[in-house]
Amino acid sequence: MSAPAVLLRKELHATFTSPIAYTVAAVFLLVTGYTFSLTLFFTKVANLTYIFHQMYVLLILLVPVLTMRAFAEERRADTLELLLTAPVHEVWIVLAKFLAALILVTGLLAASSAYAVVLGLYGEPDFAPIYGGYLGLFLLACLLVSIGTLTSSLTENQVVAATCSLGACLMLWFADSAAYMVPAPLDAVAINLSLIGHFTTFVSGSLFLSDAGYYLTLSLLALFLATRVVTDR
Repeated sequence: MSAPAVLLRKELHATFTSPIAYTVAAVFLLVTGYTFSLTLFFTKVANLTYIFHQMYVLLILLVPVLTMRAFAEERRADTLELLLTAPVHEVWIVLAKFLAALILVTGLLAASSAYAVVLGLYGEPDFAPIYGGYLGLFLLACLLVSIGTLTSSLTENQVVAATCSLGACLMLWFADSAAYMVPAPLDAVAINLSLIGHFTTFVSGSLFLSDAGYYLTLSLLALFLATRVVTDR
């Protein structure tokens, strides 16, 4: 087995044996399941638009909790130096931690697809917004996990890592609000940095490469910076 595969296996074991993972999973699925039941009962409309927006908020709040221990725990336990002596490039260490958390979040999204199955069995939903919504949530998860990995690489305190990650995500969420306070052309930059602005197009069933590129570009940038931080150690 190659070194990157060993690293990924180690991180998956650490992620899925942590009580944090199961706590986050329980909160995510219970809240979304409860909301889906109430929404379907009261509106009797076969769509997941409201649920997707709730998942969007929950991911912003919960992903920092999942990623806070990625490097912070290694720093606190003084095992990061030992990990860096492994015969593998630092980028694989970052990617292993990133992929382990992303696989968990993807599993939560896959479990929530049961709501779409229920709508398909008992209604006639428009599946374009459903497919688009899940694609948007996956890309959002990639960005949130990469930001959480970056902030965790900067500190040995897990609470600080989670707080910084949450703060960065909230600033991106409300970036378009700052457009009214800055002159042109900075207002266009603020609008284009908005998380919600690029997410709503997916939920509406539209797919623009610029929206997908936004999430992928920022995710790669955060992972690059995290790799640089780890390398400089």
